[in-house]
Amino acid sequence: MARRPRVLWLQGVTCNGDSHSFLNASEMPQILEKFHFVYHPLFETGYTLESIANEYFDIDILVIEGGLLKKGFKRAGVESFELIERYASIAKQIVCAGNCASFGGISRKMDRNVTGAAFCEQEPTGLLASYSSKIINLPGCPIHPQWLVYVLEMNRHGQTIEIDEFRRPVELYGYTVHEGCTRNEYFEWKIDTKGFGMKEGCLFYEHGCQGPFTRGSCNKILWGGVSSKTRAGMPCIGCTEPGFPSTNLFETKTLMSIPAKMPLGVPKRAYLTMTGIAKAFKIERLEKKKF
Repeated sequence: MARRPRVLWLQGVTCNGDSHSFLNASEMPQILEKFHFVYHPLFETGYTLESIANEYFDIDILVIEGGLLKKGFKRAGVESFELIERYASIAKQIVCAGNCASFGGISRKMDRNVTGAAFCEQEPTGLLASYSSKIINLPGCPIHPQWLVYVLEMNRHGQTIEIDEFRRPVELYGYTVHEGCTRNEYFEWKIDTKGFGMKEGCLFYEHGCQGPFTRGSCNKILWGGVSSKTRAGMPCIGCTEPGFPSTNLFETKTLMSIPAKMPLGVPKRAYLTMTGIAKAFKIERLEKKKF
């Protein structure tokens, strides 16, 4: 029988959200059979965090949850960064679960000394930047469980993961959240929704949706297999990007009624031309409520 990959899950400054999200993976029973979790903070494993801190274990994959703080944040009696760095040097692959571990995220907004592993927001100056070559970033707030399952399985099968400039898997982050959104026809005809939670209308023009310039497969690999933020009537908040979180999340910043930020790769001149044409039409079918 082939040796199961050994996974160690360690936490920095975190709310536990990524751990809780991972436990919602539909394949969880199979994951626990295929991988040997040396330690995970939320379910029973063969070792305690104290034993992880006081001994040295051979591991294949280190999963980091939460932002990194060099001093002043202890777990099991030792600095959390010291513990994470020790196992980062041993692991064959490091997976950053969530935006905090990837870029600093909300944790960095609270304490400017916090960084991600390879990156500090957009800059490649994270506290574990020296290990960048074996880091895979899976930003999100929280992480989508299927994204982590994908990386674990690719590792188990010895497959190479193509990554982008922020070390995110292209297979998962090569799209914008806008792709696959059920509201795209409303976006095309510039019809905004009248409120949160409604099935009709686009959330981009007035409600701050960042889907058109946020990388992620949320509308292709649905949460729980059934839904996403935009399908439920909530704007995308850009949680897979290095600058997350922005301010005034549920308001669209405008300059003379024009969105301040353009959809990814769309020139402003082209956007204004398309907008002018679309607004010249009134599509009655889209102006009506569905329910």
